[in-house]
Amino acid sequence: MSATLRIIDANRNRALEALRVLEDLCRFSVGDRALSEGFKAARHAVAQALESLDASRLLASRDAHGDVGTTITGAAEHDRPTLHAIALANGSRAAEALRSLEESLKLHDTIAATRIERIRYRTYDLARDLALRLAGSAPRQWAVCVLLTESICCMPWLDAAKAALDGGADCLQLREKHLDGGKLLARAVLLRELTRSAAASLIINDRIDVALASDADGVHLGQGDLPIAAARSIAGSALLIGASTHDPHEAAEAVAAGASYCGVGCMYPSGTKDGLPIAGPSYLVRFLAEHPGTPHLAIGGIDEAKVRELAGLGCRGVAVSRAVLAAPDPAEAVRRLRGALAHG
Repeated sequence: MSATLRIIDANRNRALEALRVLEDLCRFSVGDRALSEGFKAARHAVAQALESLDASRLLASRDAHGDVGTTITGAAEHDRPTLHAIALANGSRAAEALRSLEESLKLHDTIAATRIERIRYRTYDLARDLALRLAGSAPRQWAVCVLLTESICCMPWLDAAKAALDGGADCLQLREKHLDGGKLLARAVLLRELTRSAAASLIINDRIDVALASDADGVHLGQGDLPIAAARSIAGSALLIGASTHDPHEAAEAVAAGASYCGVGCMYPSGTKDGLPIAGPSYLVRFLAEHPGTPHLAIGGIDEAKVRELAGLGCRGVAVSRAVLAAPDPAEAVRRLRGALAHG
């Protein structure tokens, strides 16, 4: 039985270490209280499940110096290029350790083995939710995202896009709901080159196929579009996935599903958001309090004066259309929005 005690001791440590890493990612990177509490509860549950075993015997069975596995390393063991990669590695480590722990416990305490099995299944779900939150390109907090729609532009749409980037827009979202796929893709490819040159991001509205084909940074989904989880299953880690949200419930669902960022609105009455309820700045305040780690773009009827108001509430990014595209000087309009955001 001493061999199984060594296995139990080693995998108890592995599981607790991996769960701690996952908990810290939730707490300090994602800022998700529920997920963090879930991993913390799993850690405590592992310790409680092993209370029936003699702690002294477990410690006495430990022999790190004589462990032949300490010098065996995998080719990718030290390769963690992103937080997403760290989450995947430690999710797998926790699951594998819990499985080994469960099997060994069957020789000592079948009730404890059953408890570990339940923890393992719960950890699968928690690790999945965290990986979805961290999937895709590294989420970023844009200052000014311009929703590019040709019908609103006071000049040719490509010139308006160039001017917005010249003024400091750090994201363009291509929003042409009536263009067919071929024309939309051609437009996206042109914008991809522009945004790359300006070190800005390109987001495609609704069309995940066009986003992938044009090598855009992401896709933005409305409440009636493809669910975030389904979009992630198609895009994998290739795209940021944004979500429009109009109330705290929609925001909580989007964040839990792994949205890379959220549109938060409508802030004010808007000519491009007819029919949607006005959530108002109070919704933004609540979003920032409940999801501090999730990038956001306040949207809906926003101009320079309103940016100052929102910035005073903690807003770090806005999505605008008419305020830039209908302006006689789109570049200057972006500069003024950025200035209002920085000094609101």
